[in-house]
Amino acid sequence: MAWDEWEQIKAQHAPARMQLNHLPDGEGPAALPSTTGDLKVKNEELTDIGRKAHTLYDSLWSKARTPIESSDSAATDLTSQGFALGAALQTVSNRWDQQLKSLMDACAQISNHLQVTKKVHAGDEHYIQRQMSSIDTLEEGFSK
Repeated sequence: MAWDEWEQIKAQHAPARMQLNHLPDGEGPAALPSTTGDLKVKNEELTDIGRKAHTLYDSLWSKARTPIESSDSAATDLTSQGFALGAALQTVSNRWDQQLKSLMDACAQISNHLQVTKKVHAGDEHYIQRQMSSIDTLEEGFSK
């Protein structure tokens, strides 16, 4: 693919520039997002993602922690017998535990965040609509 061809494809598929200070000429008042589909978030989708994150968290807690106990036990036993492998195995076990906790924290954050996202989004949407309608009312007063 030639460079010019690449630039042409990018130009064809580039999103239109957003301008927040006014509507294009000839386009009356803006439609509410509920009628245009902007900023649409479906509660079922958020719930499903949150549920899957919680399920992954539970699975990690019950299944991924099992090797830590046996690895720690083996590391202690090997170290007590004078094998250098014991310290190396303990290092691997500690690192596994750190990474597992990090992943579990991420799953918990996703699950918790998605439980409240829909509610927060709805509140923000109502606030924006109230602000926009008050601006429309103010503009009507000046145009009369």
